[in-house]
Amino acid sequence: MSYRSDIAYLYDGSFDGLLCCVYESYYKKELPSLIFNYDEMQETLFPVKEIITNESFAIKVEKSIIKSISSEALRLVRLCYFSNAEFREIIILNFLRMGYKTGASVLNMLADDTVRAITDIARTVSRESGYYLEFLRFSDYNGSLVAIIEPKSFVLPLIINHYRDRFPSEQFLIYDETHKYALVYQNGKSCIFPLDHLELPVACEKEEKYRALWKQFYNTIAIEGRINHKLRISNMPKRYWKHLTEFN
Repeated sequence: MSYRSDIAYLYDGSFDGLLCCVYESYYKKELPSLIFNYDEMQETLFPVKEIITNESFAIKVEKSIIKSISSEALRLVRLCYFSNAEFREIIILNFLRMGYKTGASVLNMLADDTVRAITDIARTVSRESGYYLEFLRFSDYNGSLVAIIEPKSFVLPLIINHYRDRFPSEQFLIYDETHKYALVYQNGKSCIFPLDHLELPVACEKEEKYRALWKQFYNTIAIEGRINHKLRISNMPKRYWKHLTEFN
């Protein structure tokens, strides 16, 4: 049975909203040519259908991915969703359509463009989120820990559990300057919300002393004769240096 393809989907940009697009595609027998959110509206010659987010539909799709394909497939879909890849929604939809037909074996079909694309995107996002477990530096502002990051992908939901477990008794804020979102943790609760601008106060004298000590430690343990700039850039890409205390 052929699917209608002369249509575009508009959704709210949430992960649940994207899963509802998948639900709509199957139950209305439609294969949208474009899926975009309110912030990324594009010109299209096709009629645009707004997909309303329904939590129960999203849960059904999530469960179906695990049951009909695998939990690994759901992980790839989540990682791809958090990426900045162009047409990521269509890539996800096409991957899931293949997965529903072939099952878990779809994960091994790397010769296929769609499977290879979502696998590569997921690997890139996973690597970047891993970097922000290593290369994130907090500063103390009146008893609150604050860090600023500039990721390509939207990594806040991927790193929240790590820092929540690492600093359970602290209160901290991680600001994503790229996507204009903030992750806040306080009193055992955390949330991620949009924030257009973050203005920090001048660091106190105690914080400045800690920064100086950290720079001194970093420079002291370095062995001048064994410094390898190419290796350092390979292990710690330059785009992360801007917010690393030891390089400021």
